[in-house]
Amino acid sequence: MFKRWDFQNWLIRIFMVILAGSHAYASEPATQHISSKASGKILVVMTNHSAYPTRSDTTGLWLTELTHFYDVALAAGYDMDFVSPQGGAVPLDERSLKSIYLDKSAKAHLADPKFMYRLKTTLAPSAIDPSNYKAVYYTGGHGTMWDFPNNKELKNISEKIYQQGGIVSAVCHGVGGLLPLQDQNGKPLIAGKVVTDFANVEETLSGIKSQVPFSLQDGLVERGAKYKRAFIPFTSYVISDDRIITGQNPQSSKEIAEAVVKRLRTLN
Repeated sequence: MFKRWDFQNWLIRIFMVILAGSHAYASEPATQHISSKASGKILVVMTNHSAYPTRSDTTGLWLTELTHFYDVALAAGYDMDFVSPQGGAVPLDERSLKSIYLDKSAKAHLADPKFMYRLKTTLAPSAIDPSNYKAVYYTGGHGTMWDFPNNKELKNISEKIYQQGGIVSAVCHGVGGLLPLQDQNGKPLIAGKVVTDFANVEETLSGIKSQVPFSLQDGLVERGAKYKRAFIPFTSYVISDDRIITGQNPQSSKEIAEAVVKRLRTLN
């Protein structure tokens, strides 16, 4: 019997095959070949949450949203610290480990004991000094919907990084980490900013709409953000609005890394 989830996987596969190599941007694409002559640190934020309300499979970090960013930033010469709301182990989203979503690099990281150890021993927010970082990057995975928006420590860290002239960036559901951020006047940091995230239509097509605690797209609009998305679901789409950089979906992970690195090079 052809199950609904099989159909959804098939539909997503068709989108990815037909649209491979097709990228949509609201800003200039970053350079593909990046010099390794850089310095500074980027704080990478990951979820600790793994449970859906009713599904039997588990959520967590969408792996390539970390590995694609990590590879680009590391090649550009940036060190990265891993942090999560509780510290410690980061679960991996089961679906993100399917062969359709994994590339050679992601598989290599999965097989690297040192890299996997870092995912089991992420820092707690209390161990973070914001002054050490030039940027913060929120990775995605549905788990972030539960433990990013209401974490006051992560909120304070990201606000300080931004206030000291750094970059706040996020991809897919990780954009939920931007919802509580405020400027120095107490207004939502994303108010009036052009941003993107995992779109409502993508939530429906992925079959997870009934599981999430709220609509992330609607949450951005409610806080005064100017929301945009790619015309075609599951295609890379990255928006750079000064020092706030967002990516729509897992397909955007490499491009958002390139956009962050490009913007970092313009900072003093």
